[in-house]
Amino acid sequence: MKIVAVTACPTGIAHTYMAQEAIEKECKKRGYEYQVETQGGMGIENELEQDVIDTADAVILAIAVEIEGEDRFDEKREANRVLNADPSEVIKDPAKFIDEAEKIVGN
Repeated sequence: MKIVAVTACPTGIAHTYMAQEAIEKECKKRGYEYQVETQGGMGIENELEQDVIDTADAVILAIAVEIEGEDRFDEKREANRVLNADPSEVIKDPAKFIDEAEKIVGN
């Protein structure tokens, strides 16, 4: 399974990167392909290209603020392949969100 995610919090520091790490660790543990874009204090890092988004099975938007380029996910949203979450919830229980991603994909 291939998961892409965007993480962003109001200050763009701690929770943005903690949520990124939580998603990456859980995906790695399960042997999933993943890429996580952060929109934080350092600007956009690891920016997701449209072709990467298009080939992903699921999208996790762990965001507590508006993000740049949210329209990139419209097609995935229409296909019910986007999970919205608060970064702090993803940090606390990343497995829950990867489980939810599996459910929307049908794995």
